[in-house]
Order: sequence, then structure tokens, then C-alpha cells
Amino acid sequence: MLDESLLDTPEGLAEADHRGLLRGAAEAGARVRTAVRNATEAGVGDLKPDGRPRAVLIAGPGAAATHTADLLGTLAGVGSPVVRLAPTGVAPAAGALRWELPGWTGSVDLLLIATPDGTEPSLSLLADQAYRRGCSVVAVAPPRTPLAEAVAGAHGLFVPMATAPYDQEEPLAASSPGVFWALFTPLLALLDRVGLLSAPPEALEKVADRLDRIAERCGPAIATYSNPAKTLAAELADALPVVWTEGTSAGPAGRRFAAALAELAGRPGLVAELPEALAAHSALLAGPLAASADPDDFFRDRVEEPPALHARVVLLRDRPIGGFTAATAARDLALSHDTPISELEPEEGGELETLAELIAVTDFAAVYLALASVA
Repeated sequence: MLDESLLDTPEGLAEADHRGLLRGAAEAGARVRTAVRNATEAGVGDLKPDGRPRAVLIAGPGAAATHTADLLGTLAGVGSPVVRLAPTGVAPAAGALRWELPGWTGSVDLLLIATPDGTEPSLSLLADQAYRRGCSVVAVAPPRTPLAEAVAGAHGLFVPMATAPYDQEEPLAASSPGVFWALFTPLLALLDRVGLLSAPPEALEKVADRLDRIAERCGPAIATYSNPAKTLAAELADALPVVWTEGTSAGPAGRRFAAALAELAGRPGLVAELPEALAAHSALLAGPLAASADPDDFFRDRVEEPPALHARVVLLRDRPIGGFTAATAARDLALSHDTPISELEPEEGGELETLAELIAVTDFAAVYLALASVA
């Protein structure tokens, strides 16, 4: 259940925020600027690449690396050479995770390592393995870690992760907004430099500005009725989020939202891209999770019995309504099963800006769900 009164109590939210999640979301724009500065000081802007790499391999633990690889691959477009190296191991602990390079990796490939930890022995070994194969290595991680030393030994490029003092107070959640932007931004700048995608400094500055504006609209001091993130959190209080996305970059934003709901708020969520989502989730909306599935729900004792879990569609779109769109069919399908629908659509802007807005609003929503949820 969600304590909706807590949503409009900034002091209570701050007291409940033991992991610094709200601060990470609010400081996303600042993290982007710091990350750009760290990348510049590390020498990303001075690189003179020989050409586009055959493959861009991304290694790192948890959701942060997964989301980074997903977004970079999407932004790189059709025929993207971005490949995430999934770890193996017996536990999700720094010493237990293992990464291996594909057998075909060589001098025409690029290895990117992104981690908020930096103590993973296998990532250090991976950097050394890449060096012996002639593969270029770039890493983003906290400074003064074993990985930083390993990348230096492999003659790679190390970019210090943009951190804040409170990051050291609690273990960093891989889905937290601060961690994501600190790892994602330097790699954007790097891949812009090698010509894989377009993310020039002026575009990254616009991303930071957009994130600042979202922080102003979605911050804890803004009341729920005028705060899109708090509104979405309240709407999902007793619902199963069914996230439908439309538009190329909305897909990764939706997948990140579902992952953040699980990791930060302990909430399940489903995600699919339109128009395929209509077929994939049609039976779900017609089944026992539909709002119309329990005709006796009106007479339920709402004090003694827990609320029934019903689906709620969350439609994320990265382009304005109009033209060729499946949004109308999505609304019709949801409403035909009495399933409520929430919609998020960014203001106009470049692809990176609109993507940043979708990510930022849904990040805030996941954080509010995490902080205001009660057993």
C-alpha cells in the first residue's frame, strides 16, 4: 500500500530516503555536467579514432550497465554494434561475478566497462584480457579502485565516475538515477567521438538543463496534484503497471522504469513496445487482472481486506501525438476492459532531451513509490 499523505510531506520523504534516491534524482542534471567535465579532463575530447569500431562490448554489474547498453544500442540505430557482456557467477557480489570476452574480440573492437563499484576482480581481469588481444578499453568507475589501476595497466582510458559525498553513506542501488547518469554520460560523449551516435557537448548541456527542469517539476516540495511523478506514483499505488512504449527511445525508458520499480520499490511491472504490446497483453487485460474482473470489488471491506491488484497501463511516448500512431488503439483496448491508463509524453526537443525527460519522470515516480510504500 502507498501512504499518499507522505507524498506531500517533504520532511517525511527525506527521512525515509536512506539511500539518497531523491537526491540522486534531483541532482541528475548536475551529475551529467560533472560527468561531462570528468570525461573532458580524462581526454575523451582529444581522442583521434581510426574509425568506427566493429563491435562495442559493454561490461558491468546490474541494472546500470544493462540500461546503459540498452540505451546506447538504441541511440546507435539500426545495425548497432553494441553488445552487452552478461556476467555469470553464483551470486551478485563483486567477487563472484565473471565476465568473458567473445572469442572473436580483437583490435578493431572497443570494450566499455561501467560500474559503480570498481572492486570486481573479473572486470580487472577483463581489461587485461582485452589489452592482450589488442582491444581498446575505456572504463567509468569510482576513482582509486582496483579497476582504475587495471585500466591504467592496460593502457586504456579511465573516466572517474561522477559521485556525491552521500554516495558513500549507503550502498548504491544500480537503478538509482545518480548512478545511471554518472555512468551513461561519459560513454555518450565517447561514442559521439568515435562517430557511433550523436551526443555533442551542446546536446549534453541541453540534457542537463532538461533534467534540471524535471527536478523542479517533480521535486518533493511540489504537491501531488501538479507533480507528474507523484501523480503517477499515486496512480500505481495498488496497480500492476503495464508499461507500453511508442517511439524508438521510449522502449529503453520503459524497460528502465520496469526495472526501477522492481529494484527500488519492490513492485512488479510488465513492459512491451507498441503496436506489438496490444497483442502481447490483450489476454492479460481481459483476464483476472483487469479492473472489470471483480464485480464484487465495490462491496469489498477496504479496511480489513487488502486491495485487489489490477492492471494499469502506462503509455510512454517519445514523440507528439498525431500522425501514424498506435496510441489510439492502445487507449481503446485499455478502456474496453475498464483498465485505467496513464500517459507520459515529453516536451519537444532533441532525441536525447526527450529521452532524458521520460527517464527522469519515471525515475522520480519509482523513487516516490519506494519511499511512500508501507507494508
